[in-house]
Amino acid sequence: MSEPALHNPPAEQLRVSDVMARDVEFIEPQASAQEAAILMGEIEVGALPVGSPDQVVGIVTDRDLLYRVVARGRDPTAISVQEVASRPVLSCRPDDTVRAALDVMVANYVRRLPVLDRSGTAVGWLTLADISRHLLVNDDALQVSLQGLLEGSDMR
Repeated sequence: MSEPALHNPPAEQLRVSDVMARDVEFIEPQASAQEAAILMGEIEVGALPVGSPDQVVGIVTDRDLLYRVVARGRDPTAISVQEVASRPVLSCRPDDTVRAALDVMVANYVRRLPVLDRSGTAVGWLTLADISRHLLVNDDALQVSLQGLLEGSDMR
């Protein structure tokens, strides 16, 4: 007999602070597009907030670099991140529900949001990948369903 599942809050009650990454790497607005690409590769991310925790001035994504630099034949060493970063900066707060943050993401076709405290300081980074990972790992109903599928199969 399996152990009882731990109680986790439903997805509608999850707060951004429950899911967000707290260790956020920033890139300076004056950095080159090449420097951004190198940093993204080194830390294995698809986007970086531009600026500092006190002032996020944009978000540079791998798509920004692809379409605004590479596809246009621009020199990535001569183009600054601030020239290609996506704006305006959409954000959420640590005490927002994950559902509210997802609504912002869906409505604006973005996959990532900086998490700003009441003073406007970046205190985290929320991504669709973080949300998905959290829900897959912590959703009791999903875990029970997956366990039932695995126990009922001949998978070895």
